[in-house]
Amino acid sequence: MNTTSRIWRITGLLSAVSTVILVLGFLYAVKDIVQPAQGEEQAHLSQEFTSNYPPQGNNYDVAAIGDSLAKGTGDDTGAGFAKRTVELINNNSNESKLINNLGINGLTTAKLIPLLDEEGVQYSLRQAGIIILSIGGNDLFDGNSVVNGGDLPTELDLEAAVKKAGENLSKVVEKLHQINPHARLVYVSLYNPFTEIEGMRDIGNKAVSSWNLIAMEVMDLYEGSLIVPTYDLYMNNSARYLSSDHFHPNGDSYQLIADRIIQGLAIPHK
Repeated sequence: MNTTSRIWRITGLLSAVSTVILVLGFLYAVKDIVQPAQGEEQAHLSQEFTSNYPPQGNNYDVAAIGDSLAKGTGDDTGAGFAKRTVELINNNSNESKLINNLGINGLTTAKLIPLLDEEGVQYSLRQAGIIILSIGGNDLFDGNSVVNGGDLPTELDLEAAVKKAGENLSKVVEKLHQINPHARLVYVSLYNPFTEIEGMRDIGNKAVSSWNLIAMEVMDLYEGSLIVPTYDLYMNNSARYLSSDHFHPNGDSYQLIADRIIQGLAIPHK
């Protein structure tokens, strides 16, 4: 009897330990997507974050909207991640075209909200099966000011910007789903472009991490939405993946972002 009891106690203990390990592993995976460890580089870029919701009706046409990253600023070819995503879809034996690129240099979340009420913008978005959104970077960082020696934002400045822009992001995403509830909405999350500037690495990383958590919470409210991580690309590789303006991605990193978009959408091969 005592032997049997000990066996059951040991079995129960092992089961509990296994459960804890599984839970910790899940939490670690979620943290890794939002803010990957700083020491990980190219090996981490193949991390899977695929979705179970491919675009509906086999509509793989793409519309991009948002700031200069949506536009493709910094890419010498002009393709950005929007055109590169279309090319990758076509290379997978599916059919896709770029409906419209509505990216605007310097656009903030506050300025994007009224833009979504314009008839022409809504028309383009309704034609797409995939909408790629990039916004928030100009709310947190005035890239031109920082690069050109302007005043650096303080930690309090960044905290206030994250809070206000987060409220606007919620409105933007809700509006996009109202305009086209059938499209897959892909949000390209933020990175800190100023990791090499003294006084901006730590507070910038903290602000970007807070923002990306807010973005994840907002996107999780809508089934089939996808958030694409970029934080890790530039943590230790800013010289390699930023363009000559030290703020926008270069062609190589736009390609990596497009690769992640395709991976996340999990579009089947024909």
